[in-house]
Amino acid sequence: MEPFAGSAAVFLNTGYAHYLLADSNRDLINLYQQLKNHGDAFIHKCSELFTAKNNTGKNYYKLRSFFNETDDVLLKSALFVYLNRHCYNGLCRYNAGGEFNSPFGRYAKPYFPEKEMRYFQHKAAGAQFIHARFPETMRLVRTGDIVYCDPPYVPLSKTANFTGYAAGGFSWENQIELAEWAAKLARRGIRVIISNHNIKPIKQLYESAGAATKRFMVRRMISCQVNNRARVGEILAVFQPA
Repeated sequence: MEPFAGSAAVFLNTGYAHYLLADSNRDLINLYQQLKNHGDAFIHKCSELFTAKNNTGKNYYKLRSFFNETDDVLLKSALFVYLNRHCYNGLCRYNAGGEFNSPFGRYAKPYFPEKEMRYFQHKAAGAQFIHARFPETMRLVRTGDIVYCDPPYVPLSKTANFTGYAAGGFSWENQIELAEWAAKLARRGIRVIISNHNIKPIKQLYESAGAATKRFMVRRMISCQVNNRARVGEILAVFQPA
């Protein structure tokens, strides 16, 4: 189970028979559901948006506005794929009104991920995708499940306070609530793993809740300049079953 599905990287790189993936970003979950349920037809619809004509600022902003206005789930999901590949640095960001507002990325020829989408479609046969916040998802956990949580990370600095992935952000109180849920599930015999930045408050939060922690280094890919994609510390907190 993944209460913060995001890119679904764990799902795509493991071999369990069944998965439950949830996310508070409705657009993301709608995309995954469309890809699972409509497969080839949906992939074809997405590919039609990847044209030289649409790789301009003028058409990007026109399609972005259309994405924010339409109620057609199939079309909105296809536009979400287009926006992800054409926006600045692949950044998924929303304003306070819940509108997608990432700027145009100015790429020579955005890559259409057909191969990756077909692989996702194949894997999705054994998965369920739901739009839900993490407390709702945690309530669905059953004996034998393994839970991996990749929540919005605590900022490394006061100037790095990005919480726009889903409207509403993710507060320190949410981080505490997540750790409490993990400890509660561990007492019920469920293994829970959480990742985050390796900073002192997070380490103390997880360890005080009963987790064992492991530190490691990763390279951040969000910067537009390769030279600024520095290695930063992350932490894995493992809440072992009682």
